[in-house]
Amino acid sequence: MAKVKPFKGLRPPKELVEQVASRPYDVLNSEEARREAEGNEKSLYHIIKPEIDFAPGTDEHAQCVYDKAVENFKKFQEKGWLVQDNEEKYYIYAQTMNGRTQYGIVVAAWVNDYMEGRIKKHELTRRDKEEDRMKHVRINDANIEPVFFSFPDNEVLARVIADTIKKEPEYDFTSEDGFGHHFWVIDDKATIDAVTEAFAQIPALYIADGHHRSAAAALVGAEKAKANPNHTGTEEYNYFLAVCFPASHLNIIDYNRVVRDLNGLTVEQLLERIGENFTVEAKDKEIYKPTHLHNFSLYVGGEWYSLTAKPGTYNDSDPIGVLDVTISSDLILRDILGITDLRSDKRIDFVGGIRGLGELKRRVDSGEMAMALALYPVTMQQIIDIADSGNIMPPKTTWFEPKLRSGLVIHKLS
Repeated sequence: MAKVKPFKGLRPPKELVEQVASRPYDVLNSEEARREAEGNEKSLYHIIKPEIDFAPGTDEHAQCVYDKAVENFKKFQEKGWLVQDNEEKYYIYAQTMNGRTQYGIVVAAWVNDYMEGRIKKHELTRRDKEEDRMKHVRINDANIEPVFFSFPDNEVLARVIADTIKKEPEYDFTSEDGFGHHFWVIDDKATIDAVTEAFAQIPALYIADGHHRSAAAALVGAEKAKANPNHTGTEEYNYFLAVCFPASHLNIIDYNRVVRDLNGLTVEQLLERIGENFTVEAKDKEIYKPTHLHNFSLYVGGEWYSLTAKPGTYNDSDPIGVLDVTISSDLILRDILGITDLRSDKRIDFVGGIRGLGELKRRVDSGEMAMALALYPVTMQQIIDIADSGNIMPPKTTWFEPKLRSGLVIHKLS
């Protein structure tokens, strides 16, 4: 059962929240962060991407950069840009995109739940990326950025969310990308107890986004426990910062592929080969978006095509085999185009659906890419099924949007 607790959040005063809050560290590069933080000394980028305080080109993994994060984190607290709550609390964090709002509960999640598999993952992590985030957590003695969890819908928690959001939010603003961010504080004891007890009835939490941050936070917590001869299990480092959303709230969007060449084939030969396993329909010049599971859209040679996988080319009872990313990776990318490793092959690139299918067309029309393949998005239920079965999703399968804003609340480890 999932174990969570309230915590004394470290967060910006209401009037500073828009200046402090930032996008997550991993959705933009150093130059983009430098531009976004320009003229704003209160931007969280000075803590999560502190290389922006050095000359362009400075290695973001240099020790001086990590040290700068610590210095800046301390400065933010000394100047009152981040202030710690006096009591342990839960928080509600809601995000609005395209008129649709999703509501998450901000908790301190238990390290042991991650280590023992009750916080379930669906992606592989890379050790170098884990180590970078571990160093950041370790050196700041805090989870500066939250991880993004999901849980099966729960009546008690739905009621807590519904009751809390009737009140005035603590923060309420729209970021420059047009997404709305709304934040409430839960500070009455009865509600706090109800949240803790409701999570204790939930068998597992699921990592939606932030596999590297989850691994790093949990591993640092375990490290601290091991290093403390007086460890009791109640210390703050036994927990890490997470925002947990009911599964029905989450919106997963498509994650599409563009390929540099046709592996020596003409467009006609490519379509003929694809036709062995898919029903191919020409859609002319009009952008075509996949309409259902096992339906794909292909853009090649200035034309759009609908591809529908033929029965027998996939296995509905296999949680991995049923995925459209598996079908397209095996039957098109591997068998026809010779792309076997999606993680490292330079002939392929990935485009989040947030950019629209027009971006796929643009990259092919420019001559940079030879073809584009758009996929129908996976469902949260598919992610849960895969995590429950102990399987791992193929690379570049899920794209969650909107991303969590960083800096609304921070969890200190001591």
